[in-house]
Amino acid sequence: MLQRRIACIVAIIAFCAGCSNANHRPTATSGAGGPSSLRLGMVTDVGGLGDKSFNDSAYRGLLDAKLKYGAQVSVLQSRSAADYEPNLSALAEQGNALVIAIGFLMHDALNDVAPRFASTHFAIIDSVVNQPNVTSVTFKEEESSFLAGALAGLVTKKNVVAFMGGIDSPLIEKFEAGYEAGIESTNPRTRVLVKYTGSFDDVAAGKEYAALLFDQGADIIYAAAGKCGLGAIDEAKSRPQGYYVIGVDSNQDAIAPGKVLTSALKRVDRAVLELVAETRRGKGGGHIVLGLKEGGVGLTAMRYTRAALPAGALRLVDRYRALIVAGKIIVPATPDELRAFVPVRLAPAAATK
Repeated sequence: MLQRRIACIVAIIAFCAGCSNANHRPTATSGAGGPSSLRLGMVTDVGGLGDKSFNDSAYRGLLDAKLKYGAQVSVLQSRSAADYEPNLSALAEQGNALVIAIGFLMHDALNDVAPRFASTHFAIIDSVVNQPNVTSVTFKEEESSFLAGALAGLVTKKNVVAFMGGIDSPLIEKFEAGYEAGIESTNPRTRVLVKYTGSFDDVAAGKEYAALLFDQGADIIYAAAGKCGLGAIDEAKSRPQGYYVIGVDSNQDAIAPGKVLTSALKRVDRAVLELVAETRRGKGGGHIVLGLKEGGVGLTAMRYTRAALPAGALRLVDRYRALIVAGKIIVPATPDELRAFVPVRLAPAAATK
């Protein structure tokens, strides 16, 4: 069953092209073909719509479902953790066939709400809720982060780079562990500075922390911190050529062309579209995991920064990608796994062939 569902996701990925102001009340719209009986609800995390990252990626998936299926969609934005349970309950009470919780912070709230609405199909992104009417979707963020780190190790001129996380948690540790493993594999001389903002929605803190990391010697910052990353990108814009931010979740390259080295993509939009397709088929429940092999994570095409990359860098990163997909590199996802990880060094000459 799980294999068939993953196959469906891969099929959608192969063919899919890759702000609401709800104020705690849903906004419902139908597709161009007129009203549909398919009603879909989504609860954002505290970063909200307009983060140009995680929540916006999920919302794109909801809009894709609206266009493809003529669905009626409702979005509730969470201003704090206290909003999670009432928002999830409100969407279920309105008769939505699928209610999606966007973010691991909603784990406990959904675990409480789901049993009260047994006929509603719920889903959660980035956590696993063991309820029969909940589909859990998680990603192998460590795999795309490894590629981002491998690239950073090749590009840095100072041999000092940085990781800026949001809330210190097992999820964000996956980004950090994969990133550092990639750096160790391409440039073991590089030092990695690490800071956590303690937030996913404080743009000012993101800018402040990025300034501190750049001042401490880093020339590349991987910002896995939701809306805080927008502050980091803004800070990079004020720095001379050669200072970069690596974006996260959505393609953030165009926010500051030439200053965002690449973005580590997490295709929440595609996961949402598949969850809707699953709901239409009358299915639900279980746990779906998406990594490089399934097309759930990856890097952007680096449209604005390709010219600045060292010769052979993209080929080398692509070789790492192939080894991960083949299962020949198991990327660490925790601090303990990172400590045990043996860096995989590939000969640069092979990258130019």
